[in-house]
Amino acid sequence: MSRTYQGSIISKSPITPAGPYQCGAASGVWTIDQMVGWQKAGLWPIAGNVQTGNLAIFALGSVSCTPSTTRNKYTYSGCVNASATSSSATSNAGSAAGNSVAGIFTLGNSTTTRNKYTYAGCVNASATAASCTRLFGAATGNSTVGIFALGGSSPYRDKYTYSGCVVTAATNSSPNSCRGAAAGNSTVGIFALGATSGTTPTNVRNKYTYASNVNCGATASDRGSRGGFATGNSTVGIFAIGQNGCFVRCCALNKYQYSNDTNTASGSLTAATIAGSAAGNACVGIFALGCISGVGPSTTRNKYTYASNVVTTAGSASALSAFGAAASNGTTGVNV
Repeated sequence: MSRTYQGSIISKSPITPAGPYQCGAASGVWTIDQMVGWQKAGLWPIAGNVQTGNLAIFALGSVSCTPSTTRNKYTYSGCVNASATSSSATSNAGSAAGNSVAGIFTLGNSTTTRNKYTYAGCVNASATAASCTRLFGAATGNSTVGIFALGGSSPYRDKYTYSGCVVTAATNSSPNSCRGAAAGNSTVGIFALGATSGTTPTNVRNKYTYASNVNCGATASDRGSRGGFATGNSTVGIFAIGQNGCFVRCCALNKYQYSNDTNTASGSLTAATIAGSAAGNACVGIFALGCISGVGPSTTRNKYTYASNVVTTAGSASALSAFGAAASNGTTGVNV
């Protein structure tokens, strides 16, 4: 076998492997020496090495008004939507958080069931259960822990440590929360509490510091918010308001700046909505709009670009859905 031509393919343009991730390719036939050389250069595809920040898993929740096991895989490059491995049981009004290896999904449905979705291989397995039955929770975290607000008009939260899949009590919210939303960076999580008493939307937020498990007040949203959803990068969290203080679904977005706890209005989604879900990477956030005003459950998704604060359309979900949850396989400065 000749070592003159890379991949043993005669061409004016030498072949370069598309590694180091397992989704890459090294076409042709290669010698061991060539493979080792490209491994040292970081360009040889490696099985099990999954690129971080390139996809999100969306649990659709209620599909056509019925709790479902359906999940979608959303690839940010190209805005491609595909099927993902289903949950072990039906999901509705759940929540999700995770790191670059796996997403932890609380299925909701007033159960304690959680699933662990490992991105490499798209494997779904059982995860350590929640400490009590709830629904309408919210979750965010960093590379080592996820903080799950259990919702159901309670102050209770779980801390899920990814290494060992250990669940312990986390510091309670103040006051109660239900139908809230959460986003954060590597040090803090910002929780919009939703309805703190009864069903009335509130603008109250909490800041949760992961290292010390300290919960304190955070800058309020610019209006009442219930049934919202959120994602962000290392510097900002983007919160979809959902239902405002007058019980009207709206399209408003708030931007929360972590460095100085500043909240500002930051554009709008393409439709007024409630009960959506969101996930993203360092550059963009993908918002599944959920129940659109005057339409109901939808397939519509929006893409929010952090650098320009611009909202555009994104790849649609595979089915009409609402009350879902989502997790990404890595956002630099958040869970990577």
